[in-house]
Amino acid sequence: MSGPEGSGGGSDGKGRGEFGLIAELFAPLTIGHPGALHLKDDAAILSLPKGYRMVVTTDAVVAGVHFLPDDPPDLVAKKAVRVNLSDVAAMGAEPMGILVAACFPKDAGEAWIEAFARGLSEDVHAYNCPVLGGDTVATPGPATITVTALGCAPAGGELRRDGAKEGDVLMVTGTLGDAALGLKVCRGDPALAGLSEAHKAFLMDRYRLPRPRVSFGPVLSGMARSCLDVSDGLMGDLRHICENSHLGAEVDLDVLPLSDAARAALIADAALLDSVLCGGDDYELLFTLPDERVEQVRAAAVRCGLTATPIGRMVAGSDIFVRRGAGPCEPFAGGTSWSHY
Repeated sequence: MSGPEGSGGGSDGKGRGEFGLIAELFAPLTIGHPGALHLKDDAAILSLPKGYRMVVTTDAVVAGVHFLPDDPPDLVAKKAVRVNLSDVAAMGAEPMGILVAACFPKDAGEAWIEAFARGLSEDVHAYNCPVLGGDTVATPGPATITVTALGCAPAGGELRRDGAKEGDVLMVTGTLGDAALGLKVCRGDPALAGLSEAHKAFLMDRYRLPRPRVSFGPVLSGMARSCLDVSDGLMGDLRHICENSHLGAEVDLDVLPLSDAARAALIADAALLDSVLCGGDDYELLFTLPDERVEQVRAAAVRCGLTATPIGRMVAGSDIFVRRGAGPCEPFAGGTSWSHY
């Protein structure tokens, strides 16, 4: 969404042209940030407070891969923003702003783009993350939205995946499995046909509209030893902590935090537990910390309007084990988490 040299110029063939769309729909989303330069230059200009470092992440969402082609465009915009803000939160950082590269299908009308911009505007204001730049492109392929999110964290206080210690408690925010089950509902999976309409609506909403834990991530800085967001499934993302920290983990399946809708789904079909553990798109924070920090963190989560639940512990070795309550630990033999390849 830069000026003529940066964006390639031209028109989208639908009346206002690229620069008209940028000026009318996207320039207001800078919400007054001086470094955005009203989206009229080739790049933004940023500065950091003394003692802080920048955290940068980028993720794309693609129609047919990360969202359904008929999903409402305002929710597509919000999902693109929120999956990136979740990564910022997982690093213990506060959002500074976003860059948006939007590849709109050539047959997308202005009404679709306007609805997309409305959704973007709502989240820009809700999370105080101004649009600092980007690009708009007409594409013959599916809608593809790439967001780069910038965050700010105290130098040395950034949360990483490699800091877990043997004996650390493993905790997670919110509830698990809702989004994966919601995708099944959206696709008409017969295993979920018997759920109530309220439960179906709840699960679909959790799939379409992630809730990044942006207020809680910075709170974990200085308390958690390792952290990431659960985007590809609990077990797959836990594997990342294990591999980077050179440890194994034990997970108690009986204490996993589940919504009422997810519990109803598991009652209907116990085999759906694999989706809860491996399905992805939760965008909850999974983190480790010493025992003495657990209650402090749980109280902090409540102040942020969240729950934080202990679900296991980091152990010596490299394998992930599961158990039920006081039962024996067994190697996890469930399905694999999401992967593009």
